[in-house]
Amino acid sequence: MDRITIPRRQFLAATAAAASTSLVGLPAWAKAAYPSKPVRFIVPFNPGGATDIVARVLAEAVSKKLGQPVIVENKAGASAMLGTDMVAKSAPDGYNVVVSLSTSLLINQFLYTKMAYNPQKDLLMLSLLASAPVTLVVHPSVPANNMKELLAWVKAHKGKVSYGSWGVGSYAHLGGAYMSKSMDADMTHVAYKGEAPMIQELIGGQLQLCFSSAQNTKPFIDSGRLKAIGVTGKSRMSVLPQLPTIYEQGVTDDAYAIAGFVGMALPAGTPKDVVDVLSAAIQDAAQDPKVKERIDGAGFLPVFSSPEGFAKTYAQAAPVWKSLIEVADARVD
Repeated sequence: MDRITIPRRQFLAATAAAASTSLVGLPAWAKAAYPSKPVRFIVPFNPGGATDIVARVLAEAVSKKLGQPVIVENKAGASAMLGTDMVAKSAPDGYNVVVSLSTSLLINQFLYTKMAYNPQKDLLMLSLLASAPVTLVVHPSVPANNMKELLAWVKAHKGKVSYGSWGVGSYAHLGGAYMSKSMDADMTHVAYKGEAPMIQELIGGQLQLCFSSAQNTKPFIDSGRLKAIGVTGKSRMSVLPQLPTIYEQGVTDDAYAIAGFVGMALPAGTPKDVVDVLSAAIQDAAQDPKVKERIDGAGFLPVFSSPEGFAKTYAQAAPVWKSLIEVADARVD
């Protein structure tokens, strides 16, 4: 058999041409191995908050695994929907990841009559990072020391109890509204721009109770300026290990057993190989003691998951949140 010899230069040129031809029609971002440049974690809240803290410690750990910088950018506004929408509308290339709470990833779709994005169609849920239970606290003058005593007290004081929230549609609003309706207590809802002013009003006696993050309530619980009644969700907080959940106290309503979450999402349509790379990096970061410590310190419970696990949790939680919003009659135009 005769051997056909092709000059090396001609061979290399032909190989390059073939490779180029095979990439014709593909988006520019699909032509390079992932990741080939820095990745952005978009946090739709202001710097310094609990979600921002989690995103930054996670970014450091994930960067080591990916071999690329992971940059955290804060894009706050519109109840966390501004930054979330920015990611939803970005190229599905794995370079823009939103790190947010259940508000912009799940709850707002039932609360707002109009949204710029549909989280179930425009986003791919990448990983849960943490469960975000909140504390239920009361002014020390309230003569209740557990959930059943508190429910009996608000029922006996119909129309005389006020509860606070950090905004319409927040868990503090929905949880309080559910308590009011289930006890026929006719409680008054007072919305604030953030948790800090709400807590100060509670300490001052202008409110009788509220749900709030442990990050904001723990110092005042420890000092005795607030009385802790319980924790939402089904697991105790490591920062308040002696405080039982409401569920443990025998009040097992879904409204109190559920907790918000911190999670990560990508634009829908992100290729599976990119999703797999990011998911593996996140699972690796989950083993980092520093990551777990910072999540615990923020009052959250570390709960890392696969995309499939996140999708399952999402599907279970969605109808509960939808029902809570309907009970609270909370809709925003």
